[in-house]
Amino acid sequence: MFNFLKLIFFLFFFILIPTDLYAYLDPGTGSIILQAILGFVAAVVSYFYFFWNKIKSFFKNIFHKDSKKKDE
Repeated sequence: MFNFLKLIFFLFFFILIPTDLYAYLDPGTGSIILQAILGFVAAVVSYFYFFWNKIKSFFKNIFHKDSKKKDE
């Protein structure tokens, strides 16, 4: 419990105390961040698309086999 309170105090201290940062982000950095976000979104969408197709084909095969047995 004591370590948790230390962590909370540490985070609270560094959030409230402003510091000057002298950082430079060039325009290329923004495009790299945008590409990373878009790539992540595309990967998630394609994963769920393929996952959904596997589920659909699984149930399609189950019901397709049942319809063949009924026809015979």
